[in-house]
Amino acid sequence: MKLLLLGGTAFLGRHLTEAALQRGYEVTLFTRGKSNPDLYPQAEKITGDRDGGLEGLRGRKWDAVIDTSGYVPRVVKESAELLACQVERYVFVSSVSAYADLSLPGVAEGAPLQHLDEVGSEDVGKHYGALKALCEQEVLAAFPGDALIIRPGLIVGPYDPTDRFTYWPRRIRKGGEFLAPGRPDAPVQFIDARDLAEWMLDLTAQQKTGVYNAVGPEQPLTMRTFLETAREELNPDAPLAWVEDEAFLLEKGLGPWQEMPLWIPAEEITADALGMQAVNGEKARSDGLVFRPLAETLRDTLNWDLSRPVGTPRKAGLSEVKEAELLMAWRRSANV
Repeated sequence: MKLLLLGGTAFLGRHLTEAALQRGYEVTLFTRGKSNPDLYPQAEKITGDRDGGLEGLRGRKWDAVIDTSGYVPRVVKESAELLACQVERYVFVSSVSAYADLSLPGVAEGAPLQHLDEVGSEDVGKHYGALKALCEQEVLAAFPGDALIIRPGLIVGPYDPTDRFTYWPRRIRKGGEFLAPGRPDAPVQFIDARDLAEWMLDLTAQQKTGVYNAVGPEQPLTMRTFLETAREELNPDAPLAWVEDEAFLLEKGLGPWQEMPLWIPAEEITADALGMQAVNGEKARSDGLVFRPLAETLRDTLNWDLSRPVGTPRKAGLSEVKEAELLMAWRRSANV
C-alpha cells in the first residue's frame, strides 16, 4: 500500500509510521520537519505546512491518506480538497470530544455533534470538540463515500506528549503514599496508541468507511481497578490513599483531568463530560479493534518515560508538594 501520513513523527503518527513500515507499506510523511526529523530514513519525507504550504503534495498518487494533525476546518478542507483526486481514501483522526452531549454513558457514533457557537473561531484550546466536528464535515464533503472517521478517547502509551496517563505509572513507581481521587467505581477509558495504529491500518487496508469510536479497554474499567493494577505491576508497596470527597478536592483547588489525570468529578462544572470515559466502543470492537493488557501499557509507558532526558518538563500531574498538602488537609478534616 502507498500511504501518505499528514504528521507521522509524533505520538500516534509515530506509531502509525512504525506499524506501516513493519507491514512493508510505501510510506510518505508530510511534516514541517520540526518534530523528530531524523526518524524513519526509509520513509519518503515531504516538508511543507498544513496551512498554505501543500505544494509538495500536488500531482502525487497514494492509496490512502491518514490525517493525525487536523484541528482547524479551514486547514483540513485545504488538504482534503487537494487530495480528493490523488488518493482513494481519507482517514481522519477526530475525537469523542466532537459529541454535543457527553453527560451520560454509552454515546454511540450516531449521536449529535457539537456546533461552533463562535462562528469563524480557530481557537483549538477553547473549541476543540466543535472544531473537530467541523473538520469531519470537510473530509466527508471532499470524500463522499470514501472517508473513514476515527473518534478516539484518551490516547496513551509511549511518546505521549501530554503526560496525562504517564503521570500515574511515574507516580506509583516513585513510591510513597499517593492520592487516589474521587469515586473508586468511576469509569476509566483510554486506548494504547499502538493498538489504535494497528487497527486503523487494518481498516484502511480493508477499505472501510464510516465513523468509529475508538475507546478501550475491552471490558469496563474502574479507577480502583486501574490504580490497583498499576500498583501490582509497578510498585506493590506504594500505599493508596482514597479521597472520595470530591467537593473537598475541588475546594482545595485540585484540577480535574490535567492536574489529576483521568479524574472527572461528578459535581465539577464540566459535568457534561461525565460520559467522556464511558463512550460506546462496540462498533470498533466488532470490526477488529483489540487491546493489549493494561499491565503492558503501564510498563511500556513507564519505560519510555524513564528513557527521557533528566529534567524533561512534565505537562500534567499533581506536584509532590500539593499532593502532601492535600493528604494532610484531608486527614485533618476527616480526623483520620
